[in-house]
Amino acid sequence: MTYQGSCHCGAVTFTVDTDPPAEAMTCNCSHCARKGLTLTFVPAAQFTLESGQDHLRSYEFHKHRIDHQFCATCGTQPFAASTMPDGTEMRAVNLRCVPTVDIDALTITKVDGASF
Repeated sequence: MTYQGSCHCGAVTFTVDTDPPAEAMTCNCSHCARKGLTLTFVPAAQFTLESGQDHLRSYEFHKHRIDHQFCATCGTQPFAASTMPDGTEMRAVNLRCVPTVDIDALTITKVDGASF
């Protein structure tokens, strides 16, 4: 099964080749908290950017390990790219950009990113 998402204006679209998650995480770091991100992590091989590569801009902060991708037109951050400690390429999918996911039905793990 797959699920799809997009930025607010629809310029950036993506597909994730796995079932929609039942769990997600939120983080209280300065970036995630200000954006209200609700994230799930998938291997990069399961993530396909369908459209909008030319609309994407990057933002990195702190240790510059996460490439936060946002749409230059609407400002929405639909995903981020990173590498796990074992070298696995990952995508952090902002589930608020996936219309079929009921955020209120997810089991949320809170991460204390402000302490990193």
